[in-house]
Amino acid sequence: MYKIMLVDDEENILKSLHRSLRKQKDLDIEAYLNATDALKRANSCIFDLVISDCRMPGIDGLEFLRQLKEVQPDAMRIVLTGAVNIETLMSAINKAGAFRFIAKPWDDEILVETIREGLRFRDIMVENRMLAARVREQENELQMMAKSLDNPANNATI
Repeated sequence: MYKIMLVDDEENILKSLHRSLRKQKDLDIEAYLNATDALKRANSCIFDLVISDCRMPGIDGLEFLRQLKEVQPDAMRIVLTGAVNIETLMSAINKAGAFRFIAKPWDDEILVETIREGLRFRDIMVENRMLAARVREQENELQMMAKSLDNPANNATI
């Protein structure tokens, strides 16, 4: 089961997103009308993927995703926006580490496929991190064994 967070200041958008995703039985979805509440929740619950509106009152979507990245660096971040300009795009990528953009109004199939791509990418990223940690552990063990073999005091004489 994947944990998904939706953040948009328009309740109708959140309801539409829920409708678009209702057939995805492996998604546990939480929705928030503002970034402040969403950040509070992100401090106590791990999310696999977060979709946030770009323009919201208070903390805007890009700032929200930037702060979320600090709390949950493994969560895939997707920006939902009605208007895309190059500055917003660059900011979302550079500051918030956005995985993708979804334009309003969205196509349900593209929305679902974008989420699936994000979840697959996250799974691969987490698995790679775990494998790299295992390799580092094994390298350390090999170095300790090599030092043990190089130390004449540890070698028994026959």
